[in-house]
Amino acid sequence: MLSRRVLLVCLIAFAAAIAGVFVGRLATDTPRANETELHALLHSQLDLTAAQKGRIDTIEADFAGRRRALEQEMRAANVALAQAIEAEHGYGPRVTGAIDHSHRVMGTLQKETLEHLFAMRAVLDRDQARMFDKSVVKALTADAR
Repeated sequence: MLSRRVLLVCLIAFAAAIAGVFVGRLATDTPRANETELHALLHSQLDLTAAQKGRIDTIEADFAGRRRALEQEMRAANVALAQAIEAEHGYGPRVTGAIDHSHRVMGTLQKETLEHLFAMRAVLDRDQARMFDKSVVKALTADAR
């Protein structure tokens, strides 16, 4: 009987770890690929003025710290979820609370990422903004195809 419990705890811990990696990758890896594409567009294809480059560099630097903080909070939320799963061995109130917290952090990261994108867009002229918008739409819909 004891060996079954140990096996069950190990399986739940393993599942929690896999879930944490999956959620973490969703929260951090995908936006970076899209950001790389947008960064390339901003710095190589939009023919930015020196003033625009300076403003965008400042916007990017300001957001980089905030993004790192939110990504760290996501990692901590994943740990809390794993601990809740390990403690409850089921879908209980701690697991539910940990999931809700993880979703709040992911939502905050998404909202702040969009605020960051709109701040950069505000620096662009009309033609540049049109190209930027197309790139954002392409990045957001790439997985839907």
